Amino acid sequence: MSNEPARPDVGPIGGEMVRHGTGVDSNRAFPTNTYPEHLDPFVLFERFFIEPERGFPMHEHGGFEIVSYMIDGGMDHGDSLGVTHTATEGDVMRITAGSGIQHSEFPADGAACSGLQLWVNLPREAKGIDPSYDDATGDELPTEVEDGATVTTVVGDGSPIELHTRTEYLDVAVTDRWTWTIPDGWSGFLYGVAGHGTVDGERFAEGDVLPVTSAREVTLERDGAEAFRAVAVAGSPHEEPIRQRGPYVQ
Repeated sequence: MSNEPARPDVGPIGGEMVRHGTGVDSNRAFPTNTYPEHLDPFVLFERFFIEPERGFPMHEHGGFEIVSYMIDGGMDHGDSLGVTHTATEGDVMRITAGSGIQHSEFPADGAACSGLQLWVNLPREAKGIDPSYDDATGDELPTEVEDGATVTTVVGDGSPIELHTRTEYLDVAVTDRWTWTIPDGWSGFLYGVAGHGTVDGERFAEGDVLPVTSAREVTLERDGAEAFRAVAVAGSPHEEPIRQRGPYVQ
């Protein structure tokens, strides 16, 4: 995938289905054939769908941080630090891979699960830090009812989940019309989780992504009676090349 600077903002585009070697399917927002760039500081983002007989056996990562946020069902996590944990709907897990960590991911209780996974690049000076793990339940994440939406902060102000990169990760249930304000100099994206609506007047549905590199405000609007849910993610770029080599980011 390209490491060139992100292109100017484009309209909503569809995610791309990816079949992992372990038989797990994902809808990837970026990088894809349609949008081959990373979105500094973000390496990739996708929604995973794990069937009961599938999963990810123990494998290694290094050089970045992983945020896994559960949408449906439960996922069993185990890692080389000795941590075991089951995350269920609304829960979040953070892995700082740093100098290297091994982990596994399997659906819990013999049922399928679905969630969102974000890879956040570590700045050059932090690539070799010791690996670590943290998690939080949905009840621990701050949720506010705002004009036009109910917003849960997965990462950002009030969330117990901390990253080495300044990041805002919001889970937004749009009830009417809601405007997302992106801090100056930050880049990010919207991703459709459920239902459909409009983003700046253009249709936006489950599995769609809107990369944002220059806009400072984006308006989401519900369309009809169907629920409309999206995540809004932005971060402060490191302005360093993102050199992804499979499960490692150098």
